[in-house]
Amino acid sequence: MNFELTGGTAYPMAVIHMNNGEVVNLERGAMAYSRNVDIKGKMNNNGKSGLGGLMSAIGRSITSGESMFITEATANANHAELGVAPSSIGKIMKLEVGYEQYRLNTGTYLASDPSVHYNMVRQDIGKAFFGGTGGLFVMETSGTGDILIASFGDIVELTVEPGQPLTVDNEHVLAWSDNLNYKIRIASGMFGFTSGEGIVNEFNGSGKVLIQTRNVRNLADDIQRFIPSKSS
Repeated sequence: MNFELTGGTAYPMAVIHMNNGEVVNLERGAMAYSRNVDIKGKMNNNGKSGLGGLMSAIGRSITSGESMFITEATANANHAELGVAPSSIGKIMKLEVGYEQYRLNTGTYLASDPSVHYNMVRQDIGKAFFGGTGGLFVMETSGTGDILIASFGDIVELTVEPGQPLTVDNEHVLAWSDNLNYKIRIASGMFGFTSGEGIVNEFNGSGKVLIQTRNVRNLADDIQRFIPSKSS
């Protein structure tokens, strides 16, 4: 994927440069602008057709919280341009998929080459119960190409080495190498189920974890304090 980030800003936009016939898939609603690009919506069915494709799209929506639809952008001339922006206030980063595959947290995906796919992978009940990494399912990449991910805040890459587990707060996890073992547990002491405080991911093995520097749940809680209640 040939792209550049709008320079010098804390909240960049990815400007993707395309030639005639090139295709990019993107999260529904992520397009900011386009030049010489045809835009159409399609089922988020990972290439399946017919009833199987419909059921796949419905299943992805119910189990992972994704939209049933995805946007397909096709260049209709050379030197086409597509501006892609995430819904959150944060950074954009490219992951090269192929030799290494990744698992993605909910809301991380922004755009990708058509040769990159992401599939639902079932988690065990304990991981789904504590949530924050896709519920009962997480998304796992496949294929070869580039994928753009988006964060809330900045993106930090952390390395996991054998015998040195990495513990990350649930709300800060963006993506991780699919070969890593992970478990979701209570950090320590008492915690609130509604806020998710004290819930962490522990990664073991050899690979990398991408985290975001800000916690959208904490932001929502802070804003809630300033919203008048109906009783007031």
